[in-house]
Amino acid sequence: MRNATVPVAVLGGGIAGAAACITLAAAGLRPLWIAPLGRGGDKPGEHLAPAAWPLLSKLGSSDLVARSYHRPAGITFSSWGSDHLAERHSMVHLEGPATVLNRMRFEADLADRALNLDVERISAPVAQVSRQDDVWHLQVGDTRLRTFFLLDATGRTAFVARSRASRFRADRLAALVGFLEQDPQAEVVPTRATLVEATASGWWYVTLLADDRLALNHYTDPDLIPFGSSKAQALLDRLSQETRYVGRWIDEAGFRFVTPIKATSAGTTWVAPAAGIGWAAIGDAAAAFDPLSSHGMTTALWTAIAGAEASVAALSGDLRPLAAYATKVATGVQEFLSSQREIYRREQRFLNEPFWKRRHSQHASNTLQDDT
Repeated sequence: MRNATVPVAVLGGGIAGAAACITLAAAGLRPLWIAPLGRGGDKPGEHLAPAAWPLLSKLGSSDLVARSYHRPAGITFSSWGSDHLAERHSMVHLEGPATVLNRMRFEADLADRALNLDVERISAPVAQVSRQDDVWHLQVGDTRLRTFFLLDATGRTAFVARSRASRFRADRLAALVGFLEQDPQAEVVPTRATLVEATASGWWYVTLLADDRLALNHYTDPDLIPFGSSKAQALLDRLSQETRYVGRWIDEAGFRFVTPIKATSAGTTWVAPAAGIGWAAIGDAAAAFDPLSSHGMTTALWTAIAGAEASVAALSGDLRPLAAYATKVATGVQEFLSSQREIYRREQRFLNEPFWKRRHSQHASNTLQDDT
């Protein structure tokens, strides 16, 4: 076993972990990044909102979204609250268009940016963690680690934060995620656009990626997924029959599934407070929002930067930024919940359906003991 002492340790990979490490390195610290290697493969959540541009600039990483495997999000079509298809173009936004990301490539590029700043990364999982005499003690692989501050970027599991704060959930939204490729014999040139469509069982998000694959997400509640089918392909085929536009786009353009369908949690969860003595939650560990907001990745970047900056101040004895950070996260959560309720209530066509009935009457007040 080797022993190590570092001022700050960042637990968890992804966007928040990488952004926190970049921020800490820029402040003159050399954080230890404890981030087990992911399973790889594509990830949902492709839209990066324009609100992220100042954050990427602060990280010195604005160039990452200009790479060829991303594309500007010029046009969005939506059928929400109406059978008609509404069109929204990015030219109406003064800050410019959002970006449709290849999420896997973006995360890898941001991680490379952090590692190029001489950030040390350990890919082993954390076996033990405890806090004694104002110091965190961790066992990570063959390393016994002491650190004075922990940044929890472990996603919805909130590995450290869940034992230090109360955990809340607004809903149990789930996502079925798949990627499709077009039949080479198809004669239709697919539109480089994004489509959002509300249906009786939930809502759909479909977007054409820069590599011409179609990313398809269906959001619903776990108990509303018909488990009678053992094949995910057949399941999504049946669900797509309820759509007016999504199924038509897939069929007429000749798209076919090329990867297994995955199910993942997509509900709104958060911890409160999001920071305490010697620790702060960032990214989804702090607050994970319903993807309807399109601000999940922006939130991950902001919490990573603000949480890392607060940790630097805390190490120097100033705890005020840490308290301010926790307050801002709490305020942001409440603002999101209010906005979320308003958006869901705009959909009045399916009021008798369980998915929509829940969202027209829900109140986020349940403390979580377990996120499974």
